[in-house]
Amino acid sequence: MAYNSLQEISDICRNDNKEFWQVILEDDVSERNVTSSESMEKMEDTWKAMLLAAESYDGELKSKSGLAGGDGKKMNDYVSQHSDFSLCGEFIGKVITGALQMGESNACMKRIVAAPTAGACGVLPALLIPYYQTKSNDTSQILKALYVAAGIGQVIAGRAYISGASGGCQAEIGSASAMAAGALTFLQGGNSVQIIHAAAISMKNLLGLVCDPVAGLVEVPCIKRNVIGAMSALSAADMVMAGITSRIPPDQVMDAMKEIGDKMDSSLRETAKGGLAQTNAAREASDKLYR
Repeated sequence: MAYNSLQEISDICRNDNKEFWQVILEDDVSERNVTSSESMEKMEDTWKAMLLAAESYDGELKSKSGLAGGDGKKMNDYVSQHSDFSLCGEFIGKVITGALQMGESNACMKRIVAAPTAGACGVLPALLIPYYQTKSNDTSQILKALYVAAGIGQVIAGRAYISGASGGCQAEIGSASAMAAGALTFLQGGNSVQIIHAAAISMKNLLGLVCDPVAGLVEVPCIKRNVIGAMSALSAADMVMAGITSRIPPDQVMDAMKEIGDKMDSSLRETAKGGLAQTNAAREASDKLYR
């Protein structure tokens, strides 16, 4: 990717009178030597894969470890049966359900879209699919939102991290949340400045989040963290649409994430040697799996 700064992309949008997604599309065309139509077709394939992954969720499946599976079904049943009672309401209930289901599908070795990683695969589709189903049944807008998300993710990957082994879960769920916040802001009519500030706010909420998978598997606490990443993205998008900005510039937020990841002890970066992975319950679960 030609860009290592969200501010640079936003400046191009302003100076050339382009939308965020257009700048990223043009960069993809240039980098991969494809046409705009070919790039769009590839992105549509990604969207269809997200939809298929959501549609093929099986609430009866359990992961091989037995640590994950079925929670997405429980949440769906709760939202369906108690919509008037639920504190979050129907839309957010669907987001929570989608994030759990996609994370469980990953744990059960079903097809998912890494966005940007498998461990964070639930955040983006959990937001975009309910949005598409209930607020704007417009595939072209969703594809543009995916370009926005991709651009944010590429800048984060180049400037900091997207892997838990490198920077902790802040790099996985934090990055996915930032990507989703930008995508939602675009869908809500936000401009490039609002898009990058939504990404910054959402990422700030998750700075310092460690990667501590129980038994070394991307299941506990990873799946439920997808829900938290989605909630952060939702709130960030609404805040920027209300006129709120990040006090810390977006690129500096990413730099802070990298600094925190660099200082994070290796036991807290996907090694399962610290954090929740070393609680008594986690060690018992690990012993049962690997004895």
